[in-house]
Order: sequence, then structure tokens, then C-alpha cells
Amino acid sequence: MTSAALVPAVLVPSVLVPSHGVGSRQDLPLPFAFLVVGAALALVISFVALGFLWRTPRLRDDDGRLLPQPVPRALDSSWLRGGAVVLALALTAWTLMALAFGADTANNPTPYVVFVWLWIGLAALSLLLGPVWSVLNPMRWLHLAVCRVARIDPDHPLVAYRLGYWPAAVGLLLFTWLELIAPNRTSRLVLGAAVAGFVLVSLIAALLFGRAWFSRGDPFEVLSRLFGSLSLVGRRPDGRWVLRTPLTGVDQIRSGPGLLAATAVLLGSTAYDGFSSEPRWFTFVQTSPVPVLTQTAGLLGFCGLVAGSLWAAAGLAARLGGVPGRGVATAFAPSLVPIAAGYVVAHYWSLAVYSGQVTLALLSDPLGTGANWLGTRGLTPSSALLAPTLVASVQAGAIVLGHLLGIVHAHERALTLFPRRSAIAGQVPMLLLMVGYTVGGLVLLFSS
Repeated sequence: MTSAALVPAVLVPSVLVPSHGVGSRQDLPLPFAFLVVGAALALVISFVALGFLWRTPRLRDDDGRLLPQPVPRALDSSWLRGGAVVLALALTAWTLMALAFGADTANNPTPYVVFVWLWIGLAALSLLLGPVWSVLNPMRWLHLAVCRVARIDPDHPLVAYRLGYWPAAVGLLLFTWLELIAPNRTSRLVLGAAVAGFVLVSLIAALLFGRAWFSRGDPFEVLSRLFGSLSLVGRRPDGRWVLRTPLTGVDQIRSGPGLLAATAVLLGSTAYDGFSSEPRWFTFVQTSPVPVLTQTAGLLGFCGLVAGSLWAAAGLAARLGGVPGRGVATAFAPSLVPIAAGYVVAHYWSLAVYSGQVTLALLSDPLGTGANWLGTRGLTPSSALLAPTLVASVQAGAIVLGHLLGIVHAHERALTLFPRRSAIAGQVPMLLLMVGYTVGGLVLLFSS
């Protein structure tokens, strides 16, 4: 497939019948029914084992093994961080040049950078290295530059920030709507309007609320922080770098208004992306008199289903656990983060591997003049990591592992919220929810 054909086939999944993965039921190393039953049994057995072996809260902020001193020194070094920032800002400027002055064709690299490198690449990079966007975020640097020119303290807000994660949740929802539903979303006009709107809103919000805006209000920084909590490398509250379990970081996610909405968007939007490939839904959308509204309703429905099901399960868990239900759903919201990460890895593996390489090739000719400024224009994407059985195994493994981590964290959270005598009973609704998510996720991935 040529790069010109790849954009509509991959980046416009709601217009043409897409496939973000190349695995299918036939590519699995075991029958699909066995996989579903085995995954459900793994969650149930884990739940029973946790009830016997994990009876008191174990996750602490100071958990983790200190990294050898040269590693933290390198991670905190000005040359590494400065080099990463320069690279991020250079890529941003390069992409904006392609957006503003490049050809409005399928070979313009801007949609690839936005929908592949930013959306999927940032999630992957955060899973590996932690919340990197808090360092690389171009909007932070633009805000700092404006404040320096205007001689304003970047940390001084004009208005105290009290919106929690709600702006990030709305921003993530709008971005996924742009990626999955918006008509002509790979065109320079639509992308240019979206980028300009995002920059304007972000800058005004940062000037209004100060730098506190970015940690909870910026959608991409919140995405990076949530997925970055699963990184094996992180900081303790005392600032020291440690090698830790993924759940230690998840347990440190700060609660706040809108956290459930933000995690529900991350999980629900990915689930809807998979569902939108289902032939009956695709046909229904194409025959609808208002396809955009139909797809929007579907996206909102999936996000609402995730949030509503967790809210209902948490409410029932609180009743069984003998505690007031207020705030319980938000307290369990971090348990969705490893599940959402598993969905992202499973659903976007092949897209990231193949189109990530295509992006590098297209970036060598940002203006569409036939140039080869980076020397990568002739790059042929490798398919070494796209063998169908490998992709299917990665997909199934990511789904199951994400849910196992989710159920372990839900167990830990229940032990901190509920009295010990009722903590196990209070987890049963969460177990049933996790099993439902697992089966649903596997069916969406391997529906053909």
C-alpha cells in the first residue's frame, strides 16, 4: 500500500472500513472461545487469590527500588531534558510548517504526526518513561515565553483553578471526535482550525489559571500523566527516582472532579474506535441521514457506558462495603487506567508500528515539493512486528494484562475504602465489571 492510500485507509476509520490491527480470531494461538473463558477465569482466580493473600493495603508512596545514581543524574540532566525539549519544539515547528504551507494531499505529514505520533506515540512514550509531556509540552513553553515578554509570573493565576480534570476530559473527547468522526479531518483547513483553536484556548487558560492549568486541564498532559503512572520508572514523593511496580504509580494518581470522565473517555473512545469497524454499525452509519450525529452519539454512548457502569458498580460496592457512596466511583477511577492502556496497546499496535514509520518518511518532504530534507523519504516501513499471530497475541495479552492490573488496583483501593470485614464482598461488583470489560474488549478486537 502506498503512503497516499494509507491516510484514508488508516486515519479516517469512520469513512472507509478500517482496520487498526491485522490480527483476527484465526491468528490467535488458541481458539477464541478458550481465550475469552481463560481471561475471565484468570480474573476470577486473581480475585480469589487476592482475597486470601492480600488482606491489607500494600501500596505506599515510598515503594520502589532506588535507581543507581548515574541514572537519576542522567534523567535530571539539563542536556537530556534540554535536548528533548529542543527536539519536541523543532518537530512542532516542522509540523506547523507542513500544515501552513504544505500540499493539501494525502502525503502531507501533519495528520500522521497528530493522529499517530501525538495520540498513540505520546501514550506509548508515557507508558515507558512516565509523564514526559510535562517536560515536552510546547504549550508550556509558549506560555512561559509570553509570560517572560509580558513580565508576568507564570505561576501566578488571575483566577484560582477549581475545574479538576473536566477541561482535560472535554479536550480528550473533542480530540477523539476529530480523529474518528469529523468530516475532512485530514485536510489542512480542518486540522488548521483545530490546532489554532487548541493553541488559543490553552494559552488563554494558562494565562488565566497559571501553570496549574497544565497538570489537570491540558488534555495531552493529563493523558501523559495517567498513562505515565504505569511506567516502571518514577519518582517518589521525595523526588528520588525508583524502579517500581506499575500499580504504585496508579495508586498515586491524584483524585479530583472529572477524573472518572477523563478515564472513561480514554477507555470509551478506544472501544468505540474498534466498534466503528463492525460491519453492521458501519452500514447503519452510512445509511443514516445524519452520519456525523450518529457517530457522535455512538462515541458519547461508549464513553457514557464506561463511566455509568463504573459509577453503578462503585455504588453497589459501597453499599456492600457499608460506606457512603459519595466519591467512591472517583476513587476507583484510577483502576480504569491500566485497562485503557491495554486497549490502546491492543487496538493501535499495528497502526503505530506501520504508520509511525510512514510518518518519518513523509516528514522528509513537509511542503510536498519532492524534497528529501531528512533523508528518510525513501524509507520502506518494516513489517517485522506485524506478523498476524504476533499482533493477535499482543492484542489479547494487552487486554488481559490491563484488566488484571485493574482488578489488583481495585482490590487495593477497596481495602483502603471499606472495612476489612466487608472489603471482599464490596469488590464483587468491580470483579463483574472487569470481566464484562474483558469479554467486551476481546469481542471488539476479534469480531471477525
